[in-house]
Amino acid sequence: MKKLILSTMLALTPFIAGAVDVEPGQAMPAWTAMDFAGNEVSFPEVIDGKPTIVVFWATWCPYCKAFMPNLGRIQKDYGTDKINVLLINDKERGHGDPAAYASGLDFDFIGVAEGDEIANAIGVRFIPGLMIVAADGTLAWKRASTDLPAGKTVADFWEGQVRAQLDLMLGQHRAATLSRTDSP
Repeated sequence: MKKLILSTMLALTPFIAGAVDVEPGQAMPAWTAMDFAGNEVSFPEVIDGKPTIVVFWATWCPYCKAFMPNLGRIQKDYGTDKINVLLINDKERGHGDPAAYASGLDFDFIGVAEGDEIANAIGVRFIPGLMIVAADGTLAWKRASTDLPAGKTVADFWEGQVRAQLDLMLGQHRAATLSRTDSP
């Protein structure tokens, strides 16, 4: 079942005074978003003690569009019992319809709209902002900048990196992961 949570308001915890470059090993800042039904979605509670792939994305982003099918495969292979996928719409600026785009995705995820303040609070500089948060709420991994063009090559590259990190975190050794490369 697809979980889509679209926020209309965002409240970051008071200790966040501005952008912070959250680095691996550091705690991610807490935040609360309100969905359209008026329900609060709170981080880190939303990760529910599971490693969570976090993607800051926009409908107009060709890198995001290229990576979404790969993200769907990752989520289906690992399952919602082991990992979460948290999609946070960022830098949309009225270019598209994130709710419609997200509802068309064919995998389980938690979605947050209007995530610019969250992205700014943790120092996301480009999209997709792709990272993995550990079960305890610390940043475990984030992607580096790339010169690869948008498309299958970069999407497969990021998929290999995400799978390798998840395998380390979950103590799994998949043959598919071992055959992937960590460099373009």
